[in-house]
Amino acid sequence: MASEKRLIARHAGTVLAGQLAVMAFGVTDTIVAGRYAEGALAALSVGAAIFISVFVSLMGILQALLPVWAELHGAERTSEVGASVRQSLYLCGLTIVVGMSVLLYPSPLLRWAEVPLAMRADVEAYLQVLAFALAPALLFRLFSTLNQSLGRPKLVTWLQMASLGLKLPLSIWLTFGGAGVPALGLAGCGWATLIVNYTMLGCAIWLLRSQPFYREYRFWRRIEPPDWPQLRQFARLGVPAGLSVLVEVTSFTLMALFIARLGVAASAAHQIASNLTAVAYMVPLSLGIATSARVSFWLGAGDPERARKVCRNGFELTMALAIVVAGSMALLRWQLPKIYTANPDVLRLAAQLLLATSVYHLADATQTLCIFVLRCYRVTVLPLAIYGTLLWGVGLGGSYLLAYRGLGPWEAMQSPLAFWLMSALALVLTAVLFLALLRRTVRRAR
Repeated sequence: MASEKRLIARHAGTVLAGQLAVMAFGVTDTIVAGRYAEGALAALSVGAAIFISVFVSLMGILQALLPVWAELHGAERTSEVGASVRQSLYLCGLTIVVGMSVLLYPSPLLRWAEVPLAMRADVEAYLQVLAFALAPALLFRLFSTLNQSLGRPKLVTWLQMASLGLKLPLSIWLTFGGAGVPALGLAGCGWATLIVNYTMLGCAIWLLRSQPFYREYRFWRRIEPPDWPQLRQFARLGVPAGLSVLVEVTSFTLMALFIARLGVAASAAHQIASNLTAVAYMVPLSLGIATSARVSFWLGAGDPERARKVCRNGFELTMALAIVVAGSMALLRWQLPKIYTANPDVLRLAAQLLLATSVYHLADATQTLCIFVLRCYRVTVLPLAIYGTLLWGVGLGGSYLLAYRGLGPWEAMQSPLAFWLMSALALVLTAVLFLALLRRTVRRAR
């Protein structure tokens, strides 16, 4: 099984390089907005939280199709892969309509969360640009999921890394202006993302049509009418998976919205902590993708014992790297925030938050690998219930009480640290329950 561990590590490393390139989009925007104006950084904290909630939740629906295509690949049913991908376009189209509707009209959410009026205009302008960047982003995610399921993530990674070379200068140019272009402020970061997303999608379509590897799957046949039994199978996997991601990410989003009430310094510090946490999350996410692709491959090939051993290998790799990443966040808690800002108040608060995020990451890595592998065994509804109860109930609800009203013997902290402490506790409990559920599921599948 050493070869399987190397295969998972190589696949995950390739996915990680691409994911970090995409995450660098957010890091780039955070740095550019912070240098442009502190108000822009605070508005980005809110706007990015909303966009990420929408995009990642809808992405979760499409990402959940990975086990379907990996199983077909393991069973060597190549022609069925192409037909299944064409059917997935119906699901992708629906996600695009839903996502754009939310991003184009964010005002009710901003009012409900009591986001300060001074931020709202910038946040709305930013989100309205990103609404039109959503379609190419989700279609490219479908292309990415397909390649991951077939064990061929390199093309996606090359595209993602190359796109960063376009994103960085575009964000700087459109935000600050120059060469006849007026300074667009925060909206400039959104326009840069839109241009890059359409460029990546165009390249993906060209690769699908030109690369010999894809020919045996016959993707370019005329799309069939909706296959309702297959779409229902997609929904049974994708909808609970998307809702699980929605619960996880909205707990993150609502943190940003509630923290906005504490002022610009609190929002800016939270944006730094959440950005670094999101970058760190790419490590277990990549390992989860790689591990689940191999687990599903062996399940499709009719070898559940091999799938179980692959799961164990993925877990060993995930925990080893999680310890390294979490330790680095704690040890470098004073140095990392200086990348984003020189404001001493923001730096001091961000350093406090990074101690909590190191614990948060250990639990997050554990539960991430678990939920990816559970989807391989079609276990999706119970994880959703656990997420809703703990992340919204204990995490978000407990955070709000601890921050603004007091919780038990603890008085109201009036600090974003309250949100990170309670969210870390909620994720620790989630990870414990997911480990127990995964162990029971794998044993039953023998």
